[in-house]
Amino acid sequence: MGSTRYNILSLLEDRTNAFSDRIALGIRTQLGWKEFSYKGVGLLSRKLASHLITNVQVKKGERVAILSESKPEYGACVFASIMAGMTVVPLDIKLTKYELTAILSDCVPTVMLVSQSFVQMALDLQKEISSIKNIFVIDEPSYNLGLTSIYEFPNVYECKWRHRSSKSTALIIYTSGTTGAPKGVEISFANMFSQLQDLEHALNEILPNRKVTVLSILPMNHLFEMTVGFSTFLNFGFTVYYTQSLKPKDILGIMVEKKVDFMIVVPAFLKLLKTAIETELNNSPKHIQIAFKVMYSLAKLIPSYGIKKAMFKRIHDKFGGHFMGCISGGAPLDISVGHFFERIGIKVYQGYGLTETSPVVSVNTNKRGDLASVGQPLQSYEAKTDPETGELLLKGPSVMKGYHNQPELTAEVIDSEGWLHTGDMAKITSDGHIYITGRIKNMIVLSGGKKVFPEEVEAIIEKSEYVSEVCVLGTYRKFGSKDGTEEITAVIVPKEYLYEKYDDCTIEKLVRGDVKNLSTQLTQYKRPTNIIINKDPLPKTTTRKVKRKEVKELVSI
Repeated sequence: MGSTRYNILSLLEDRTNAFSDRIALGIRTQLGWKEFSYKGVGLLSRKLASHLITNVQVKKGERVAILSESKPEYGACVFASIMAGMTVVPLDIKLTKYELTAILSDCVPTVMLVSQSFVQMALDLQKEISSIKNIFVIDEPSYNLGLTSIYEFPNVYECKWRHRSSKSTALIIYTSGTTGAPKGVEISFANMFSQLQDLEHALNEILPNRKVTVLSILPMNHLFEMTVGFSTFLNFGFTVYYTQSLKPKDILGIMVEKKVDFMIVVPAFLKLLKTAIETELNNSPKHIQIAFKVMYSLAKLIPSYGIKKAMFKRIHDKFGGHFMGCISGGAPLDISVGHFFERIGIKVYQGYGLTETSPVVSVNTNKRGDLASVGQPLQSYEAKTDPETGELLLKGPSVMKGYHNQPELTAEVIDSEGWLHTGDMAKITSDGHIYITGRIKNMIVLSGGKKVFPEEVEAIIEKSEYVSEVCVLGTYRKFGSKDGTEEITAVIVPKEYLYEKYDDCTIEKLVRGDVKNLSTQLTQYKRPTNIIINKDPLPKTTTRKVKRKEVKELVSI
């Protein structure tokens, strides 16, 4: 394989030449489809890289932050940064200025690449973060508030690309901090390369046909998207389309128009799609509803996906007639939703991973009958469970370098023998299939795959003058369309003096109002949706740590 550092740049070169005129990345804009061929992405990447090296004179290892929704130019920015020897920090566009400032103070980027929609946010952040010397807009020039667009750089495509060692950091991906401080996961070139090789092996089973069109719906700051939906798919010569809307109607429109074959999704999206199909069925004439029910029960006995596809042709036509399946990851798959799609002839491959593993650990490519399994580990991993706790431990070349600037935190999750402690509990069968059975850590996983660390939310709520104690946990909804999904609940003990001054109803109003107000410092999905006021102190250990488990029992009574 030669040296990895040579490989990542030669791989870019190789793919650009091999798939030259094939469409690599596309998106629908107000003006119609904007599509880049492999050669086009290569040219824009080189142009930006030359500018960074020659005009901006960035140094090897400097960091570039990208703040943009998914779009074709995003990919060119990632490639260009690698060519220029920089480390890429993809940012979550949904974060607040407060959260982004904390991240940027930690990774101190010198360059920021932003889309038109986030120009103002970037300029505000630059006032707070002195390291940011240059901000460039990645869209075609329009009114850019005095900023230059990458399209306006000189058409210089040649310069000496900067090779870095395979151990150097390619990406820093920020996940919610457990202590309110952001955690930057450092992913090296060797990590990325190992994933590309492992996933090539796994995807050969799923997608043997090499001409595949993919619809991408996950943000690029999600490592699952960056590694699989972007790097791996381009490595295969696939065509990737982005969508600006997550409405089923818009997504189905693109699937039909672009004959989409495959997707990477989070379970919440599959649920949404299933609901859309069922709603349409319920509004159909009676005879169509009856026919569907009959075929649906028959389909259980039919192993062939081709036959199932023909049986449910009406639904498949809505998907464009080419859609064969998806990989689902980021949160546990609702098995009944998985079975629904399998039954109508669409394959669902449940995967499992963590940002700390670059991120894919396993994909269930071969156990079609048992959707609950997340599959066998990818070929470069070793997996085992801790005999005492049942925690899943992993070892392999895709395990991160560590947390940026946080050696103690790194040592907590990667032990002296190199095993990564995932915090997830698992069962591994004799043939190596992994089943995730629960979580050891307190992390709350929402239905869209978003992860929330209670400690981060608590750190914000604790600032309230009315709050004496707070415990944030995930509780399960028992009703409505979100039945069975986790929501964020804050259990709050108000300060005692309030009871001397006000009645219970007023105290509740004061506390709720203040918590809601403070929560605006957090991005929308991290805000508590359920606030429970508790008069008595919360149960604690001898070291004064709140016993979450007991609080949870208290709440669920």
